[in-house]
Amino acid sequence: MSSPEPRARAVARLIAGTPAVVSLVGALLLTTLVMLAVGVDPGLAYPALLRGAFMDGNLEYTLAAYVPTLGMAVAFAIPFRAGEFNLGGDGQLALGGITAAALALSTGGAGSFVLPLIGAALAGALLAALSAPLHTRLGIPAIVSTLLLSVPAVSLASYLARFPLAEQGTGLAQTPLLPLAAHLPSLGASTYVTIGLPLVAVLTVLWLLADARTVPGYEIRALGANREFARYGGVRVSRLTALTLAAGGAFGGLVGGLIVLGAPYRFVDGALTAPGYTFTAIAAVLLAAGRPLAVPVTVALLTILQAGGQGMEREAGVPSQLTQIVQGLIIVIVAVAAVAKARPSRRPA
Repeated sequence: MSSPEPRARAVARLIAGTPAVVSLVGALLLTTLVMLAVGVDPGLAYPALLRGAFMDGNLEYTLAAYVPTLGMAVAFAIPFRAGEFNLGGDGQLALGGITAAALALSTGGAGSFVLPLIGAALAGALLAALSAPLHTRLGIPAIVSTLLLSVPAVSLASYLARFPLAEQGTGLAQTPLLPLAAHLPSLGASTYVTIGLPLVAVLTVLWLLADARTVPGYEIRALGANREFARYGGVRVSRLTALTLAAGGAFGGLVGGLIVLGAPYRFVDGALTAPGYTFTAIAAVLLAAGRPLAVPVTVALLTILQAGGQGMEREAGVPSQLTQIVQGLIIVIVAVAAVAKARPSRRPA
């Protein structure tokens, strides 16, 4: 029986070769069919979805959800371009968040929010980078090691928030309120939309440029396309694998820091992982078929779907859990398309 590592890389290559429009159209079609099956008029549901995401003061919540989802999508997409699966997003997110909180509390906010964000990104990068030697030296696939390392990382963050860093006298699993100097500046009058939005946007653009126009970007694409050919062409496979995993982890850790340094300005145990940013981000990258330029768009689509779900439930009677169903359908559609592409065509005798 073959190991899961080559199979995982093969699936990554096939997904990357699947047109994003196939996944998008298929997901929308199946979503519509689900609505019809439960007796809901899509003509009422989709406008309600948009109103729930953009109207009645909900735009700031949609933008606030877009930032961490986009960051976690890049955290998954960078290793994915190299044929690796970073499934440890929750651990990188939680470890980055608790690191940012610890640095902000220990320094009293000195150095503003910059030092906590740098520490958060480094914590996430270190956690993800631990998967590289397990992968290249011991043969444990990154899809397994990143997921397994995520569990103790989330538990460590939970322990720190409940005991050493816990707010005294409340009995709640959270840190004290972070110093004012460490709070992320808000954009305009919104409390929830901070400078995290332009920061993640700029970093995403830099990733897109690096992927398309730099030598490391070309090497990463070559590694994802054909590992042995890349090795034959002089690419240092082990080194590049570690680099992509660490870069993805840095994005995950940074997102954790951005969440903690924004409202409510503290680390709350479970608050970073409960919204499901990691799963939504993975679905968005798969929906984009791994193409970097399509990732911000697919993240926006899924964020609108999630943010507008409450409005859709309120006005059209569609359960908000439909968003999770759609995300699952996206993954199924991409997987089926990848398998269909891999299956050799039958030629008539």
